[in-house]
Amino acid sequence: MSARLEAEHLFKVFGRKTEQAVERLRQGVDREELRADGTTAAVIDAGFTVEPGEIFVVMGLSGSGKSTLLRMLNGLLEPTAGHVRFGGQDLTEISDRELREVRSRKISMVFQHFALFPHRSVRDNAAYGLEVQGVPRAERERRADEALALCGLAGWEGSWPDELSGGMQQRVGLARALATDADLLLMDESFSALDPLIRRDMQDQLLELQKTLKKTIVFITHDLNEAMRLGDRIAVMRDGRIVQLGTAQDILMRPANDYVASFTQDVDRSRVLTAESVMDRDVRDDELDADHETVSLDTPFTELCAVSARASHPVGVLDGKGELVGVVTPQRLLGFMNDEHGGDDGPQGQGGEKVMAHA
Repeated sequence: MSARLEAEHLFKVFGRKTEQAVERLRQGVDREELRADGTTAAVIDAGFTVEPGEIFVVMGLSGSGKSTLLRMLNGLLEPTAGHVRFGGQDLTEISDRELREVRSRKISMVFQHFALFPHRSVRDNAAYGLEVQGVPRAERERRADEALALCGLAGWEGSWPDELSGGMQQRVGLARALATDADLLLMDESFSALDPLIRRDMQDQLLELQKTLKKTIVFITHDLNEAMRLGDRIAVMRDGRIVQLGTAQDILMRPANDYVASFTQDVDRSRVLTAESVMDRDVRDDELDADHETVSLDTPFTELCAVSARASHPVGVLDGKGELVGVVTPQRLLGFMNDEHGGDDGPQGQGGEKVMAHA
């Protein structure tokens, strides 16, 4: 069973007088002012909780601090201030030896550029983490083969990395992370180096694996479409701060500011929105008769459009109890397709907050 990950008021500052810089940031000093003094604030007061079995995506442009944040989560970078807790254990308070033990057994990382050993076979690459743990050869090969099979690489165990395509090499990297049976997977732009079709295939693979494995995953990306496809929740970073945290629908429907809104302009809304996102909640129980078409709250937008196209009346939206909670008209669907989503008509109370930077 995966464990909860908690990041609490994390700062990472590079340069001179870092502790003083943190205090100045807490007092509201801009990071550009600190840079003039030769200090770089890479992560500023970041806080969030990742629930067991959740895919939590951190999204931002280059220089936003997302990769620095990821490296604080497994202790590769020591926070200037703040705490990281995983499974109730404070990783910022334990010894270097204990931290190495946590990284070898409880936390695995999948890198952007595969990081495979060219002189090791696919099986030996997948088993490397187990070798570090001191697992006997027979067991680590068995577990590596199982992980490779999960990632669609059965039959390739004896091959060499240069005999594989880029997508297959990334699958080996994923298998290596899975073979250790770590509770937490940290994925740093893991699919960014792949061609678009292979990248989508890897996204499919990860989502399919997650249905069974239910790992706690933190996934770093600069691509909002990827973030919205993979993430149960998404944290958007800018200049070291988390500027919005919520579900894909929260971010698409209610961007916290113009910066976040600019990212959503090119997103394929039909892949994100559901009936709950677009329905009109101001309805009466007697508004629809028995002949009207109905859908559930989680009906995908494209399916909702198909239902609406064949219906001669507004489409009713039913909750889990079968009660009418909203209606969708063709005009309302057209408005959403034209990006006229009407401000705050989207879902409320889904666990998404506009700003979660503790600033």
